[in-house]
Amino acid sequence: MQNGILSGLRVIDCGTYVAGPASTTIMSDFGAEVIKIERPQGGDLYRFMVDLPGFAKADVNWAWILTSRNKKSLALDLSSPQGRDVLIRLVKTADVFVTNYQHPLLDKFQLTWEHLQPENERLIYAHLTGYGDAGEDADAPAFDALAYWARSGLMMSVVGLDGTPAGPRPGMGDHPTSVSLFGAIMLGLYHRERTGRGVKVGTSLMASGAWANACDIQAKFCQAEFPQRGADGTPPNPLAAGYLSRDRKAFLVVLLDPDKEFPNLCRALGYEELATNPLFATTKDRAANGAALFAILQGQFEARDLAEWRVLFKQADIKWAPLPKLEEVVDDPQMHASGAFVDLNHPGGKLRTVNSPIFASAGEKRAPTAAPQLGEHTSEVLHDLGYDEAAIAALVRDGVAAVGV
Repeated sequence: MQNGILSGLRVIDCGTYVAGPASTTIMSDFGAEVIKIERPQGGDLYRFMVDLPGFAKADVNWAWILTSRNKKSLALDLSSPQGRDVLIRLVKTADVFVTNYQHPLLDKFQLTWEHLQPENERLIYAHLTGYGDAGEDADAPAFDALAYWARSGLMMSVVGLDGTPAGPRPGMGDHPTSVSLFGAIMLGLYHRERTGRGVKVGTSLMASGAWANACDIQAKFCQAEFPQRGADGTPPNPLAAGYLSRDRKAFLVVLLDPDKEFPNLCRALGYEELATNPLFATTKDRAANGAALFAILQGQFEARDLAEWRVLFKQADIKWAPLPKLEEVVDDPQMHASGAFVDLNHPGGKLRTVNSPIFASAGEKRAPTAAPQLGEHTSEVLHDLGYDEAAIAALVRDGVAAVGV
């Protein structure tokens, strides 16, 4: 791709699973060449995540398609001296090196910033960790469910009536964290643009989770007291709550300027006198009588289908959103019109995929291409680095590299 904002950049994806590699997916969408390093025996373990119990099953590997699109696969044994020699030769040609390996593994393979920076003084070295670079848990293994959701307090902030925490879906912490890492990489490239020198950048799943939960954490730092949901399931604020329509479709109303918006809602309901009822006339009154207001509003919403409320809410400028199921999300015309979903050419036929959530008026965004087979681009990358056919054959024979597995 020649016209992307990041065209001409070479990025090494030396990570596994989601959060680190997904940052390079965003870069690839904007034209960067991304070379993914994988083990010759089996490849990235992320290729097999969908086989685990509890994950959605399909005829195609949906997880690999999503995060590995546009990339080149170089199957390389980094534990061997010859494999590391190949990687160092690649590092010398690269602009960005991304990894989410734990510190002991980086030391073992000699892939730390201190090891690689002397090989390329313009290199941007991006390290994604679970819990940061310091502290007793710095080297602890982590997934987004552990470091992003659990450790940040997010999971225990979203609980059922019985206090059971809601479980995160796959990648719900990884993908937001990958955007943080992408931002850090762009900061590094800006630093290089100004100074001519590379820099180490990074983030952690835990720090990104804390940022996602920052409103509640900051409130707790300030010793705030939090509202509690009623024992019967009544929300603390009925003007920022979920409801059901007559056709049993769920939706969310969020009115954060209630003095103005509550009368608008009452007009949409055809129940204008509710806004002046002494029980609900002020924010303090509505807080004191929240359970009663919630019951009244739910009774009103059950009188019409959601399609009718959609029209009335738009006329009254009510802030709301449907709560769709996944089969409705994938058919949402606004998702398609906004560019949140894009088509992907896959060997099995045309599929849709989720676009990276960053857009720019300059340059082109790449039309997504299929995720690579293990070692699909090994020969191409090695040729580009100056290895001839005999040298490549020797690396394959010795198990240092794998071609088109």
